[in-house]
Amino acid sequence: MTILQSVVLGLVQGIAEFLPVSSSGHLSVVRHLFGLSEVPLLFDVMLHLATLLAVVIYFRKVIGRLFMILFRAIGQKGEPMNSEPITDAKIATLAPNEQAGRYTIIMIIMTTIVTGAIGMVTSKLIKNISLTYICIGFLVTAGLLVASSVVDKIRCLHRAAMNGVSGDRHLTGISWWQALIIGFAQGVGTLPGISRSGSTIAGALFSGVDRRTAGDYSFIVSIPAILGAFILELKDLDAVADSVGLLPLLAGCGVAFVSGYLALSWLMGIIRRGHLEWFAAYLIPLGVLGLIFF
Repeated sequence: MTILQSVVLGLVQGIAEFLPVSSSGHLSVVRHLFGLSEVPLLFDVMLHLATLLAVVIYFRKVIGRLFMILFRAIGQKGEPMNSEPITDAKIATLAPNEQAGRYTIIMIIMTTIVTGAIGMVTSKLIKNISLTYICIGFLVTAGLLVASSVVDKIRCLHRAAMNGVSGDRHLTGISWWQALIIGFAQGVGTLPGISRSGSTIAGALFSGVDRRTAGDYSFIVSIPAILGAFILELKDLDAVADSVGLLPLLAGCGVAFVSGYLALSWLMGIIRRGHLEWFAAYLIPLGVLGLIFF
């Protein structure tokens, strides 16, 4: 693999990982166009790790607070600590106080367990999957984005009519059954062509989570999912070094990190304005053209 090819793959990964268009599906298409059939799966996971770093930096405040709450909970043997409510928007969504933060941690664990169980099954389907099925996945993702956006807008209109509140009122917290639904959606999103972020956010919106919480929670729970995938693929580390090379790998990861952070920042604004259906206008023709030409 050349440095230019790795940079292109890193750029595709960085943008498509966060925008709800399926990074794994796009990487498969680009590899096909480049004629790269021998790239180990771990290379994709390394690019995912680069974008994971972008998630950690973007959500550093809420991640730091959740870890502090976790450590205090362990030290206090489960006794909740009284604390002043947090007003910082990047923290208040999932951890406005100590008790809510502990509850969020439990929900993250539940979501991760469900995702892991489904991921063990879908991992057997990822290898050697044809581009035809990937293009079908693009269309499925488009359908999820449109349907969840419609449901969310109807809910917002109903809420405004009932309570006189316009738009998407901010409601913090994830219930246990919402955590299970989101975990299932994220597990399905491990299939190439189906966007992890798109399916996870759609699952959250379908289950009644408000937009901001859906976006924040979706990317927070991506952290253990990506780390788990990396651990499972560590056996291919030598193969990456042999078939990709160190410089192309570093170049690809660097581009994936920078483009990923920018894409994430842009997407969060789109989520809060409720315009996920915009991406369906890209995925539908992409999927149809892919079915025709691939």
